[in-house]
Amino acid sequence: MIRAIIKEARPKQWLKNILVFAAPGAAGVLSHSQALVQTLVILAAFCLASSGTYYWNDILDVEADRAHPTKRNRPIASGALSIGLARVLGTLLIIAGPALAFATRWQAGVVCVIYVVLTTTYSTIWKHIAVVDLVAVAAGFVLRAIAGAEATNVHMSTWFVLCTTFGSLFIVAGKRYAELRELGDAPTIARATLEEYTLEFLRTVLAISCGATLVAYCIWAFESKELGGSHWPSYELSIVPMLTALLRYLLIIEQGHGAAPEEIFAADRALQVLGVVWVIVFASGVYIK
Repeated sequence: MIRAIIKEARPKQWLKNILVFAAPGAAGVLSHSQALVQTLVILAAFCLASSGTYYWNDILDVEADRAHPTKRNRPIASGALSIGLARVLGTLLIIAGPALAFATRWQAGVVCVIYVVLTTTYSTIWKHIAVVDLVAVAAGFVLRAIAGAEATNVHMSTWFVLCTTFGSLFIVAGKRYAELRELGDAPTIARATLEEYTLEFLRTVLAISCGATLVAYCIWAFESKELGGSHWPSYELSIVPMLTALLRYLLIIEQGHGAAPEEIFAADRALQVLGVVWVIVFASGVYIK
């Protein structure tokens, strides 16, 4: 039972919540103990909230999941975790997440509440509307980044928001593209909207979002250098690992993977190395003047 409860919380998905570090990290405030604690608290809040929404999404999708080749093994769909207990646990997590977020700043708490509302209504409304479902999932990533900024009270550049928005859309479109290729002639088994998508359309979305992400990131990098007053070319150099990572991920999608982005990031050594290089190079621009 304990194993089923933990599995349903999907701890692997918590990797997405690292986005709360983006804004405070770029602002250079993580070296301050208060900001670091606030960021860790908002990270924990989103881990609780996201797990709660996974519970409720699986409760609402239980019949569809039972007809899916892999999702039928999820604790609720397989019967390893009763729907009654799942309702109780999911509700407690959904309440605990925003409550913890409010402990940082009320603005962060509001963002967490919006995230919970968005993700819990996803299964009943947004997932059934093509294109809107892509935007809804991408918005969940953007809200994580906004929450990190609000929790630590740091300013978010417009270009930072745009970069996060298009980057999130790139990941989500890649996920749908991989799902459509994987399921072939039976796309509605997984998602109703997959029947409305074509590989060509999703490939176009991938190209647009990838290009927009890179452009927004480049402008943000140069803007950050100007505002930060760094004499090192760190911000400019950080474009290289960012571009390489985007192209690497695009290659992985074209090779037929990408249906589970968190698994790709956890398994692909090249992406991991590029991520570490990017963090080091960008951080040197933030902290070395």
